[in-house]
Amino acid sequence: MIKKRAGLAALAVLGATALALTACSSNNSGGGSGSSNASGIVTTNGSEPQNPLIPSNTTETGGGKIIDSLFEGLVSYDADGKPVNEVAKSIETDDSKTFDITLNTNYTFTDGEKVTAESFTKAWDWAAQKSNAQGASYFFENIEGYNAEKDSKLTGLKVVDDDEFTVTLKSAQSDFPLSLGYSAFVPLPSSFYDDTKAFGENPIGNGPYKLDGADAWTHNQSIKLVTNEDYVGKRKPKNGGLTITFYASQDTAYSDAQGGNLDVLDAVPDAAFATYKSDFPDSNVNQPAAIFQAIYLPYYLDHWKGEEGKLRREAVSMAINREQITDKIFDGTRTPAKDFTSPVIDGWSDDLDGADVLEYNESEAKKLWAEADEISKYDDTLTITYNADGGHEAWVTAVTNSISNTLGIKAEGNAIPTFQEALDLQTNDKLTGGSRTGWQADYPSLYNFLGPTMGEGSSNNYSRYDSKEYNDLLAEGRSAATVEEGNKIFDQAQELLFEDLPEIPLWYSNVTGVWNADNVSNVEFGWNSVPLYYDIEVKN
Repeated sequence: MIKKRAGLAALAVLGATALALTACSSNNSGGGSGSSNASGIVTTNGSEPQNPLIPSNTTETGGGKIIDSLFEGLVSYDADGKPVNEVAKSIETDDSKTFDITLNTNYTFTDGEKVTAESFTKAWDWAAQKSNAQGASYFFENIEGYNAEKDSKLTGLKVVDDDEFTVTLKSAQSDFPLSLGYSAFVPLPSSFYDDTKAFGENPIGNGPYKLDGADAWTHNQSIKLVTNEDYVGKRKPKNGGLTITFYASQDTAYSDAQGGNLDVLDAVPDAAFATYKSDFPDSNVNQPAAIFQAIYLPYYLDHWKGEEGKLRREAVSMAINREQITDKIFDGTRTPAKDFTSPVIDGWSDDLDGADVLEYNESEAKKLWAEADEISKYDDTLTITYNADGGHEAWVTAVTNSISNTLGIKAEGNAIPTFQEALDLQTNDKLTGGSRTGWQADYPSLYNFLGPTMGEGSSNNYSRYDSKEYNDLLAEGRSAATVEEGNKIFDQAQELLFEDLPEIPLWYSNVTGVWNADNVSNVEFGWNSVPLYYDIEVKN
């Protein structure tokens, strides 16, 4: 049988101190136009990673943009989210269950070690072991041998030779090649296993950038990356490196951008939505991105489980006037949600049964809340936790006001200083009310929004949703013969979500960013809202 190339051809993803804030200015002297400076450093914004920089345990955006700069996987994604071969020379299959992966032979880690088939298979097997407690371990769940309950070797991984290995899945997965650009699938050098803790502080990668020395990461302040001169992939940097500053406030970051002390900002604060286009008339962007925003009420809390919780979630959803909030607060940079994924993903639909629960309906919301009160009276204040360093205060206030005014209850925001602290509350089931949540796609697939956030065993399933019917639909969709057939089944899974509402969809986010045209050029934002840092040119 002639093998098909699946995925790659056939399937055409901040607590800074005052010192840190002043240290983030671009090291290019002077402004104005001029020829590009390939040694110039690009300054940009970010957030302190939640965990040490181990790829399979980095599942949030702050650490994710760093990992993606330090490592190169089998494939990368272009600006539109299409997969591009990198370390992989070919990925072939005839049944979407067994894949033969051949590697390009010229990739090395920054310590000089060659990237081989075992660099991948050993890293994947390590990440999949329960005892290693990796946040992205579930990405390997469909590989033969994976066991979520105990350590178990991934028997589906077979090394053919230094430059070839095979992957055998438990069931056919048509979008498997599409997922291989996600950071959990990157290779690791042999030194990783000598001291994983030390590696997490000073990772050794094979990507377009590397750490600028042993002290490059100043926790809660910034991280400094420089160009990896030995990198041979398609993301060859046109600059000398990146300095990513972890801001405590988006407003402060925006002020630094206005003052010329920050080259690229990938998240305009809500206070600047009305002015950012005039502030940066020739260097701004407002484009759709694979970002979904929601709130959720955890199932481990009283009043939010069983039939009572189901009624209250529906009531809260119908009490939120999404159209008004996106218009008044976001000034056209958000779109009210119609589902649990993103319109930029192939297969997205705005015609799903049950989606009317996302429409503002004051009378129905009151009725449902009253029915829940008949089961158990709600006398608490409904809080929505959010990280204060992420520019969420205005919309959280608008959402809680909408809930309060509609349902006649007390609702308010609960500000936590940093994203890392807010995420720790969610991870450790320490919330006392609801929370904001969001998902920036790891790879361009409907499943990637549905499985990692609400699927069984996912570390990002913070609401602790547990539905056999939902998980069965996810499994069925993944094993479909084609991506298109799988998407139809994922739509059925979403229709179940409209009944249970483990997350309450709010809106899709555009990426709204600005950059200093005097300092940098060739700035482009990708499908997942992250700038294509390697393509940015620094001016002399």
